[in-house]
Amino acid sequence: MEETKPVNLLSRLTDTGAHQKLLAFASLIALLIAFSIASPNFMQTSNMIAILQATSVNGVLAIAATLVIITGGIDLSVGTLMTFCAVIAGVVLTYAGMPLLLGVMAAIAAGALCGLCSGTFVAKMKIPPFIATLGMMLILKGLSLVISGTRPIYFNDTPGFDQISRGSLIGEILPSLPIPNGVLILFLVAMAAAYILGRTVLGRYTFALGSNEEAVRLSGVNTDAWKMAIYALAGGICGIAGILIASRLNSAQPALGLGYELEAIAAVVIGGTSLSGGRGTIIGTLIGALIMAVLTNGLRVLSVAQEWQTVVTGAIIILAVYADMVRRRQAK
Repeated sequence: MEETKPVNLLSRLTDTGAHQKLLAFASLIALLIAFSIASPNFMQTSNMIAILQATSVNGVLAIAATLVIITGGIDLSVGTLMTFCAVIAGVVLTYAGMPLLLGVMAAIAAGALCGLCSGTFVAKMKIPPFIATLGMMLILKGLSLVISGTRPIYFNDTPGFDQISRGSLIGEILPSLPIPNGVLILFLVAMAAAYILGRTVLGRYTFALGSNEEAVRLSGVNTDAWKMAIYALAGGICGIAGILIASRLNSAQPALGLGYELEAIAAVVIGGTSLSGGRGTIIGTLIGALIMAVLTNGLRVLSVAQEWQTVVTGAIIILAVYADMVRRRQAK
């Protein structure tokens, strides 16, 4: 038994998923070093906090996208769903004057309901995930504009709302470490998602659906119900992202959201989750989200034009997908 331990350890270290996470982490360190050398302003405390703040929103969205992608699906609606949930919070808190907790719960519930609708389209109506979530993206974009009257909804009359993302519970205990609450929420969501994937029946079926859905169905499992549950969970997580971005801006911006899904998907693939399904980790997704945030922030610090930032983001998405294809060929 003892003689086989080194072999098992070696197989884990050379696993394509573990290799991808190590490569992603090395890339993150390389980016930090490169931007630090290129600009003395990059490593300032205020800039590091800005990076973490940006990661909190994109990271939560990427976690939601990870759950869906592991099943072998895709969700193009995560960005507009985030915006829709922010608008729902604005309606409940600002227009209706309800308590803060009720507004937060309404946003998460709205996200879960929309996710359940997407899951129903995919599981019951057999619409391809790309088309189903593309349609949901357009629906939610329109609903956000209709409900808000195409105007931002501000939370100035909701005490404490801006502190959900911008406050710092850690900073109150350790003044030298003013990490925003949004980052703390990101890690709490990440730990909960990692626990679900690794320790629950839902997590096991998430991987099983992505690996071989037909085999799972033939074993007597109600694959449609589990798939709908996964999409609903991802939608609820998007609701948390909606609260975070609304708190960060202290407003619900109904025209916001498009483009966030691309960064989320890029973070997921960079972190080692396979677009073909059946493989992925939350820690890898967090690393991928940090890479995207560091890259975007670093380019801004270097005063790179916005249009070139978009070009770089697109190139990274293509490279990430190509790397996933290479990993799949190696696995075979």
